[in-house]
Amino acid sequence: FPKAVYLASLFEAQEIDHIHAHFATHPAAAAFIVHRFTGIPYSFTGHGSDLHRFQEMLCLKVREAAFVVAISEYNRQFLVEHCGSEAASNIEVVHCGVDLQEFGDAQQIQTNGSTGRPVVLCIGTLHEVKGQRYLLEAIAQLKNNGLDVECQFVGGGPDREALAAMAERLGIAGSVTFFGQRSREQVIAHLQEADVLVAPSVPSSDGRREGIPVVLIEAMASGVPVVASRLSGIPELVHHEETGLLAQPGASEELAAAIRRLCEDGALAQRLSREARAFVDAEFNLQRNSAALAQLFAEAPK
Repeated sequence: FPKAVYLASLFEAQEIDHIHAHFATHPAAAAFIVHRFTGIPYSFTGHGSDLHRFQEMLCLKVREAAFVVAISEYNRQFLVEHCGSEAASNIEVVHCGVDLQEFGDAQQIQTNGSTGRPVVLCIGTLHEVKGQRYLLEAIAQLKNNGLDVECQFVGGGPDREALAAMAERLGIAGSVTFFGQRSREQVIAHLQEADVLVAPSVPSSDGRREGIPVVLIEAMASGVPVVASRLSGIPELVHHEETGLLAQPGASEELAAAIRRLCEDGALAQRLSREARAFVDAEFNLQRNSAALAQLFAEAPK
């Protein structure tokens, strides 16, 4: 609160016209306080757990905002159901986006992938909500049924030791590598060498859930076929059998079956990769979606 009061005086002195906050929790609360003190209009973007795990003052923040951005239609519906149908006209869907050129052109990405045993990549914080344990179970099932893959985890987090111990118990430690945190350039290199990107997200025991993981957008922009959970807004990006494959959250056998299909059916993997890249360009393009957000700023009441 003291910080928001200070920001209010600062923004007023600088003649700020509009405030936009990312995340519906502390940032939106700060924007709300500044608005109450100064009258400067504000807006905010709701992403994932900031909506589904915490709802303190949420409807008040929605009601007083010039507009609210949801990163998915799923989140928009959640806000409408939570705050009432009168909120619907104030909520806009603007997807997150990536710069496709950062991941290579459409021709180049056709040559990506490993040259040895298939590489299954998982990028993200090692945390319950990311569902990595179910991917480990899937890798073990694949190995027990004759498909040997290399599973790579990129990212640090509180579950690293537990996941490493689980890989040992499952007898797949030799097929699993934990790279820890990597630079932006290293992440892109991992994507270029991967055969499949898996995002096995699940709702966590403390109420967290993903919105639309940006890593899925990045993988699709890179031409890597993806497997993801049928959860939250993910199906708005990963259309099953069209731009990727979906599995039920926590269903390791479905993950295993999807990974096997992509590893053994090159034509399917190429088709999904091609469609995914085109869909990201159309709907999750950083330049287009930034322009859409800028247009909302321009049209917001002053």
